Amino acid sequence: SRNIRPRIEAALADTPAVLVHGARQTGKTTLVESIADDRNGRYVTLDAAATRSAALADPEGFLDGFDDELVVIDEVQRAPELLIAIKRVIDRDRRPGRYLLTGSANVMTLPKVAESLAGRMETIQLWPFAQNEIAERPPTLIERLFDADAKLPPKPKLDSRDPWERVFAGGFPEAVARPKPDRRTAWFDSYVSSILDRDVRDIASIRDRGDLDRLLRLTAARTGTLLNYASLGGDLQMSTSTLKRYFHLLEAVFLVRLVPAWTP
Repeated sequence: SRNIRPRIEAALADTPAVLVHGARQTGKTTLVESIADDRNGRYVTLDAAATRSAALADPEGFLDGFDDELVVIDEVQRAPELLIAIKRVIDRDRRPGRYLLTGSANVMTLPKVAESLAGRMETIQLWPFAQNEIAERPPTLIERLFDADAKLPPKPKLDSRDPWERVFAGGFPEAVARPKPDRRTAWFDSYVSSILDRDVRDIASIRDRGDLDRLLRLTAARTGTLLNYASLGGDLQMSTSTLKRYFHLLEAVFLVRLVPAWTP
């Protein structure tokens, strides 16, 4: 059970198209397939070569092949032209809950996407598992924190290693399912290599993939600190303009998240 599902259901109730995007392997496909099954919808994935070719060859004809049911299109960033066709279809018929899309890259940043579907599509980000999802418990922490009358539960007895094991396991379903730390490390290494080799090249031309790899490693070492472009660029011998472009790419494939400063 995913915490975000009620929000997706609410969006489908009043919005023609909903985009669920986020990093690869966070469970997007499992979630949208479940929603499609519950609504008797149709599910297609653009990772399938034949389906992708049909969508690229004739985007509007591809969409015309579906009836009035909910259509789930997985990995829509593989055929950005579909978004323009979806806009035209929605402009002819603005019924809510027509399209449920997923993307493992932020499709709104793709250079081939000329139409943002503003006012026609709601975008929702799916994160890896939250701790309450892993424990299969309802999300009540925020409600308890803001409830003036709430009594905090007794402090649980935790092994001193438990918090760190949770941090290192993370929330990606495949990694969480691996009990051995070395096997989780192997999964994460393969995951990052796959994203840099495939997804980044889908959206940009990068001459030296090694630059991105070094940037990602140095950024990981600075997690939770202020971002200093001059310092990071000096370590990488990279210009600030190139550095910002690379950060934009890493954000687009959800490997990096820049958090703005908090102010009251």
